[in-house]
Amino acid sequence: MAKVKIGISVNGKCYELDVEFYETLLNVLRNKLGLTGTKFGCGKGECGACTVNINGEAILSCLTLAVQADGKEILTIEGLQNGTKLHPLQEAFVKHSAIQCGYCTPGVIMAAKALLDCDPKPSEETVRKALANNLCRCTGYDKPVKAILEAAKTMRGKHEK
Repeated sequence: MAKVKIGISVNGKCYELDVEFYETLLNVLRNKLGLTGTKFGCGKGECGACTVNINGEAILSCLTLAVQADGKEILTIEGLQNGTKLHPLQEAFVKHSAIQCGYCTPGVIMAAKALLDCDPKPSEETVRKALANNLCRCTGYDKPVKAILEAAKTMRGKHEK
């Protein structure tokens, strides 16, 4: 089977890859680029564990073909951290104990990142709606929602002077 050449930017680094036309972005991220923070959950777009941001929008990488990402900017959980400095979302999740088993956490944080990039001052209801595609069986969502709202304040504080 012939492969397709794609060019993608992942966490600020450019890659040219040969992929199968049917290969998912999730597979490319995990198995070709070694970015295992993006999780395989259901493979059907129902759990949100595979959420990444493409051009600032939260997408399910298990339902996105790698060829659809050609020429796009992809941000994964690994790209949020700046060196050893955690992103405000990551810091807030730790502070609020919003991580239990941790399997859904990368997808939840990436959904929250996309939300906060377009709505820096979301209501609790808006945060809950933004997380509707992310299943978490451990936290009950209260702690992640509180963490996201706190991170939003922190992020606004950095931009409001």
